[in-house]
Amino acid sequence: MGNTRFHRTYGISMKVLILHGWGGSDAPHWQAELAAEIAKDYGTVSFPLLDSCHFPSKNRWLTQVKQILLDFKPDTVVCHSLANNLWMWLCEEDGMVQVDRLFMVSPPSLETKEKTIKTFFPCPLPDNIYAKEVHIIISDNDPWIKLDEIKEIAIHLDASKTIIKNAGHINTDSGYGKWSLIENYVLERS
Repeated sequence: MGNTRFHRTYGISMKVLILHGWGGSDAPHWQAELAAEIAKDYGTVSFPLLDSCHFPSKNRWLTQVKQILLDFKPDTVVCHSLANNLWMWLCEEDGMVQVDRLFMVSPPSLETKEKTIKTFFPCPLPDNIYAKEVHIIISDNDPWIKLDEIKEIAIHLDASKTIIKNAGHINTDSGYGKWSLIENYVLERS
């Protein structure tokens, strides 16, 4: 069995899907580092580059991720930025699959006004988030959302949350490459 991490409920190897936001999350972004850490620990990870990541289309991303969910069947999903809004849109689709854990890092406001990503907004706040456990990680100074809105979202989704001081949008620009907090959460390290 070696160093393989096993999912605490089902006793099978954990399968983690990592979904990036607008522009992707190439190394040294924390999502790329997380994917490498999962693989180094013999976990199963899917970290796809979504179609036209610099000029995303909600409908193209929905189609692509619905297929990934069917084929890969993750038990844990980690979303950053625009991928959180994508997940919420997926929750409005027929045939959405449930996952065990959903980590929502730096979700933008549901009312974001940005021309390049306008097809994603306004974004619905689904009644069913299709995850047994939801954890939101946000910075107190994220330029894309106010803390009051994230608190409302967390209450609506019955999500736990972690608020980090002065972390911006929790990306490479704000100094988040290798990030032990998310690795510990995802890999269930003490």
